[in-house]
Amino acid sequence: MAESGSLARPTSLPSTPSARSFDIVATYHSLLAHDPELTMPVAAIEALVLCLSSHPSTTISETLDLLHAATQSLKAHVPNPISLSAGTDLFQRYLVTQLHQSRPGSAGGARPSSSSSGGYLGLGGDFNAVRQHLLSNGRLFVERAKASRQRIASFGRHFIRDGSTVLTNGGSRVVGAVLRSAAEGDKGSGVAPVRFRVVYVMGGTPAGEEEVQETSDGVEMEGTRTVKALRTLGVPVATIPESAVAYALGKVDMMIVGAEGVVENGGIISRLGTYQMGMLAKAAGKPFYVVVESHKFVRLYPLSQYDLPIEQRVIEFKVGKDEKVEDEASGQPQGLAAAGEDEGVVMDPAESTIDSKAGKSSPLKANSPKDAVDFTPPDLISGIITESGVLTPSAVSEELIKIWF
Repeated sequence: MAESGSLARPTSLPSTPSARSFDIVATYHSLLAHDPELTMPVAAIEALVLCLSSHPSTTISETLDLLHAATQSLKAHVPNPISLSAGTDLFQRYLVTQLHQSRPGSAGGARPSSSSSGGYLGLGGDFNAVRQHLLSNGRLFVERAKASRQRIASFGRHFIRDGSTVLTNGGSRVVGAVLRSAAEGDKGSGVAPVRFRVVYVMGGTPAGEEEVQETSDGVEMEGTRTVKALRTLGVPVATIPESAVAYALGKVDMMIVGAEGVVENGGIISRLGTYQMGMLAKAAGKPFYVVVESHKFVRLYPLSQYDLPIEQRVIEFKVGKDEKVEDEASGQPQGLAAAGEDEGVVMDPAESTIDSKAGKSSPLKANSPKDAVDFTPPDLISGIITESGVLTPSAVSEELIKIWF
């Protein structure tokens, strides 16, 4: 698998006094808790902006080191950092580009004064202007990322026709925005509401029990809020279990899904079950659309389901009536399922998270089937709808070049 080094989980975390004094992980989780509409990459970028603003760095090098340390700490504390990595890596690239653009462009390389309009530092210059420039552009980046969802909704709603039935899954906020936008229309631009139906795949929902809204452990199921919002808008919504997707295909005109990441070959990484939906849509001749923000385009090239840079425990072999693959008390693998024997990408034993309170390393827990993701190859995807427009999977690599270079 060809992947950028920034996506691989770090074997050791950079450590600086600034990075240790600001709890980037707690800030990230606090942002997510206070704003349910915030996505992982945007929350991570916003946490990085707060981190930069909380530490009065005095040089460009110190600022970039702080940013790198905070980013690596975030990645190490999230079991599935794919979408988070896409956002934070793009944000770092954006800030570096801003720094380069602020440098003088004269061929002679004349040193500018500290008061130059670009804010570039000469020797003895004041770094505060550069720092404020970075923070201002960082906040602008966050605002643009947040606004991208509504732009995608304005593009995506045109794919939903009167009388059509859409099948979707998961708890993608951008999918919810597209469906709500189609149902509401836009009086300002003269776009009339669309009359359509939705079949919503709810993981673990028993057949015939549409009103199940919580899992057995009391956690709200993915998609529950979107289902409620659509029904409030008068959109007929049916909820089905994952095992009924093939059964429902005869009633469906198209599938629309979200993604945690769009990879270099135009495929997507999304919640477990998306791949089989794509295969079924292809077999039935139904269009399969992906709606996703461009800050989730990730420099990663997986070759198969088992080539993702995260550890997953979806397939676990057991023997004997009482044989357990994992010790429920400690959460540690035992017996046949020792470290390195599951079907996913295996992490190095040295790779771990840092307990910010105890200051000790503890192994990351692998993704359970409930939190697992899969890879949907580009040949199953009809189109990728972003805030920049609609892309074919083959155009993703070119879009990545535009974004990164």
